Amino acid sequence: MATLLHAKRRVSAARRSWWVDGLEALVWLSAATGIAFMIASGGLSYVETPADGAYALGRALGIVGAILAMAQMLLASRVPWVERALGHDGAIARHTRLGTVALVLMLIHLVLMTTITAGYDGRSVAAQLTAWPEYGWFMLAAQVGAVAFIVVLVTSFSAVRMRIPYERWHAVHLLVYVGVAFAVPHQFLEGSTFRDGGAAWWFWALWWTVAWVSLLGYRVVRPLVLFIRHGLVVESVTPHVDGSTSVTLSGRNLERLRAQSGQFFLWRFLSPGLRGQQHPFSLSAAPGDRLRITVKPSGDGSRAMASVTPGTRVWCEGPLGIFGEPTRTQDSVVLVAAGIGITPVRALLESASPDDDVTVVVRARSREEAPLLEEIEELADARGADIHLVLGPRGTGWSSIDQPLTLTDIVANPSACDVYICGPREWAESVQADAARAGVAPSSIHREEFGW
Repeated sequence: MATLLHAKRRVSAARRSWWVDGLEALVWLSAATGIAFMIASGGLSYVETPADGAYALGRALGIVGAILAMAQMLLASRVPWVERALGHDGAIARHTRLGTVALVLMLIHLVLMTTITAGYDGRSVAAQLTAWPEYGWFMLAAQVGAVAFIVVLVTSFSAVRMRIPYERWHAVHLLVYVGVAFAVPHQFLEGSTFRDGGAAWWFWALWWTVAWVSLLGYRVVRPLVLFIRHGLVVESVTPHVDGSTSVTLSGRNLERLRAQSGQFFLWRFLSPGLRGQQHPFSLSAAPGDRLRITVKPSGDGSRAMASVTPGTRVWCEGPLGIFGEPTRTQDSVVLVAAGIGITPVRALLESASPDDDVTVVVRARSREEAPLLEEIEELADARGADIHLVLGPRGTGWSSIDQPLTLTDIVANPSACDVYICGPREWAESVQADAARAGVAPSSIHREEFGW
């Protein structure tokens, strides 16, 4: 039985890897297809001068930039088949990377097309920018989209982004969708590549439709359906001695959410001070007819969770993430947590099979500062899991000065284990590096990041 389960996990991991590669290949193949349609429509036939070449390059960059922008929308849409392949953090990381390239290409496209066209028409760049009535409303829309892209690009620089509260930055970042909505139509109505129908038009319409239907369907419609269908409300709020707070939520038919231990939701509590904020909190208990999260005060939003009153209605998106059983490759599991990163680890331990070989490593400065530690110890005892509590100030690695450990000191054969890591980024990276040195395969090391 164990051998069959191990083989099934291996096949599942390989299939997910194929999906990851396939999704990335699809994006770049689509970009190449867009260029091919441009060439087939005579996009290079008029090139005789350097200005003609720059104009053709501008057109090509606009097509690639638009494809990447629509792929960026798809990656951020939380559509299940993307989430299951990449994980939420993997999808958002690719969303960010593609988005940067897309914005730069769109702006180069704007500069080249405006300056070269102004030269063709014998007028200044400023005059060209105000000549949109000669072309139609869609060229004005494209310029509005370009302004939106510029704002998003500027606020994406780390020096600017870290000075802006997350909620405000996120609201500004949504302008990228405004940019896509306003910029892409001119390629249907003005650009000769996609304007005249045929396979090129359907190719462009398919990308446009999939991107927008995915985004609106899973970012707007589905959360609304969940809100109405399940009626999630706060049932109880429990403070803990370490300063964290557990919030238990109840609702109707919660099994239909199909949530799994290790996953998280994006939560919006409809109470004063929290209604305008959305936060990613992992489930801190195995999901059933109740859901539970545990929050450590680290900012205004998480600090306010302690004052949420029972009966408060809750809007959620999810479940999200693949931190858990969907990514298992081995029979043995090592769960390593620090700080409030203990929440998904606690849920995974609770849902572990009696046959699972589980080792739990909890890193904290002291017992009193370790969230949910007593629950972890009780679950480990009930399931026969090994537990290692690593206390004290941090040493040179991920462990402490008093207990300078590595993974090989804790697990006899780390290469035969899946290692799940959750905690502060720098610390988690140190654990990940230690696991790699211990011989754990990259596909068996699992982290999930919620940082922005």
